[in-house]
Amino acid sequence: MSENKERYYETLEASSIGWHEGKHDAWHLINYLLYILKQSYKIFEERAESVASPRGEKTAMIESAIANLPDEFRIAELRKLVPGASLDMIRKVLRDKKKQDLITPSGRGQNASWKKN
Repeated sequence: MSENKERYYETLEASSIGWHEGKHDAWHLINYLLYILKQSYKIFEERAESVASPRGEKTAMIESAIANLPDEFRIAELRKLVPGASLDMIRKVLRDKKKQDLITPSGRGQNASWKKN
């Protein structure tokens, strides 16, 4: 964040003009701090995305989510429980479970539901 050092001092100066008269505007500094938080979060998000999950972890998370759902569920409900898993990954796990005769689809497409056997 050292690249923001100059901007910090400019913002600090702008927000303290009129300080002694009680006419200063703290929003300059507040907006700067919010900007810094936003930039920091973006950096954090990029770094968190670059950390790979161990192989098979998402499959286990999806299977665990299925076990915690009611006997009949939809893919949308499953996606809410496992937001880090792609739709393709969820479908793959559902196909595998179908092959094992652990679940049965009812309907097709977006309105399809799945029932545990």
